[in-house]
Amino acid sequence: MPASPKAEFLSVESILQEHVPADKLAQVQGVLYGLNCGKPVAAVPLSAELSSAAAAGGYDLQAYRFDAAPEQLRPPRIVRIGLVQNSIKVPTTAPFLEQRQAIHQRVRELIDAAGAAGVQVLCLQEAWPMPFGFCTREKVWNEFAESAEAGPSTRLCQELARKHNMVIVSPILERDEAHGQTIWNTAVVIGNNGNVIGKHRKNHIPRVGDFNESTYYMEGNTGHPVFETAFGKIAVNICYGRHHPMNWQGFGLNGAEIVFNPSATVGALSEPMWPIEARNAAIANSYYVGAINRVGTEVFPNAFTSGDGKPAHKDFGHFYGSSYVAAPDASRTPSLARTLDGLLVADCDLNLCQQLKDKWGFRMTARYDMYAEQLARYVQHDFTPQVIRDPSLE
Repeated sequence: MPASPKAEFLSVESILQEHVPADKLAQVQGVLYGLNCGKPVAAVPLSAELSSAAAAGGYDLQAYRFDAAPEQLRPPRIVRIGLVQNSIKVPTTAPFLEQRQAIHQRVRELIDAAGAAGVQVLCLQEAWPMPFGFCTREKVWNEFAESAEAGPSTRLCQELARKHNMVIVSPILERDEAHGQTIWNTAVVIGNNGNVIGKHRKNHIPRVGDFNESTYYMEGNTGHPVFETAFGKIAVNICYGRHHPMNWQGFGLNGAEIVFNPSATVGALSEPMWPIEARNAAIANSYYVGAINRVGTEVFPNAFTSGDGKPAHKDFGHFYGSSYVAAPDASRTPSLARTLDGLLVADCDLNLCQQLKDKWGFRMTARYDMYAEQLARYVQHDFTPQVIRDPSLE
């Protein structure tokens, strides 16, 4: 693949490990990543075979464990989740079938590794079977759109879900044959038996920088569904939806225990926000969040502009990976690399969700009736903001 136009560093963690003295590193990490049950989030050893496969395959492999306090009336509810980030594998000038097949081959390898690691619920990145060509506004990239129920990417994930007894969240570009072949940005949820449980379409569509996505698809129409799987209640907040706190809240109100945020975002636009938003959502809504980001720099055949005054260019910038898991107690894992494909594995005790609800009482102390009243007023065309003006300003 073409190299990034600038040298990219591997990860924040690698810089800290290289430059912070060992006796201070744990203190720094405690502040940056929080404490889970009073301790740093623990690393989990994986087999030597898995580590060797990752080294040979050139991908980052990490595993961690989130605990909950022991309870007298409930056993632990530990679910092993996995996050996959990947780059495209051949240039965007290659035939589309070749591009998709190369990505399928790589993702199969990573899902097989997740299966060997015992992952029960896995999420792929946004629009994983294709390059993120929505910057170009060229409609040719719609050729990658496929049926959510029967497309080639869904069939691949169904095969692997059955093979590994794994729930797989597969975010794709969907072509809705039943409604005039409309295009949607969709996450397909495939059960551990290989069945399609359902799908969710992206609620919020960006119109910022090179993210010209509304040229291809509009806001989704599936609400905030929570999918009850064999391993827990999960939801999918696709990419730009992470910037909308009420979008996160909608999944929480419907009972999600794990919310995945499959994304495709670049460093110049959003990297300072990335470590904050998923973690804040986990805290505010008392659930786990798996934040997944695409990795690499994708160069397109034709230069494009986005009406922002920048010269014409052929790439979005660097997709910085850095996938991680955040817990409701404000703890989080370190991130996967910024420059490598990767698989992040995390054991999540779902009892922690209820324990944090009981501790902080966010639901109990919320004022949903007051919020609903304000929003009902706000959506009216004659809404007047509630502003009390200082009389001395007259």
